[in-house]
Amino acid sequence: MELILNNLVKRFGDKTALDISELNIEKGTLLGLVGNNGAGKTTLFRLVLDLLKADKGYVLSKGVDVSKSEEWKAYTGAFIDNRFLIEFLTPEEYFYFVGTTYGLDKEAVHERLQPFSRFMNNEILVQKKYIRNFSAGNKQKIGIMAAIMIRPEILILDEPFNFLDPSSQIEIRDMILKLNQELNVTVLISSHNLNYTTDISSRVILLEKGIIKRDLSNSDEARMELNDYFIQQASVM
Repeated sequence: MELILNNLVKRFGDKTALDISELNIEKGTLLGLVGNNGAGKTTLFRLVLDLLKADKGYVLSKGVDVSKSEEWKAYTGAFIDNRFLIEFLTPEEYFYFVGTTYGLDKEAVHERLQPFSRFMNNEILVQKKYIRNFSAGNKQKIGIMAAIMIRPEILILDEPFNFLDPSSQIEIRDMILKLNQELNVTVLISSHNLNYTTDISSRVILLEKGIIKRDLSNSDEARMELNDYFIQQASVM
């Protein structure tokens, strides 16, 4: 099993943000997390990446507790939000920094960025400006590219379609699908874009107030069930 979440609980004060008794994710799964704001999607990712300390339970990555070892970092790529970026660097400097962390020299970094040429749309490299001065959409692209550039075995992306124009959303959707299908990368994404998430995910988990409400193998029936759920939620808000 690639990832195991066991009896995992995270509280903030008197509020329980996540309470998952068991979640097993097999190698090569493309898992989509869906749910309204406050459902616990980002909290789950932060626990998997050891960015938060669980109040109870644990996360195993390839059988190793992520809170007790850093082995998982060598094969895990992630972008949660702009706090992952170093905004006083240029994109080139940031990519080199990430590459160095994973044993890549500048030549290897340039080689691995080549497949992103169309995605960058001539707006990111050789601009001679710091990341902090880029648009939200281009910051999103920089973070996603850095996560994929290391050729991870596990890829975690929180709201990857945020801030992107329609063409870039389609490109990142296809990129994620290609990584999963051709390289068997285990991918975890969360998104408010239900169509893209259900289009590409082999498994969809619906979270509500930190609890798994549905665990669905993706199909037309799953899409209909999720649509019905969110329609019902909208009617009671």
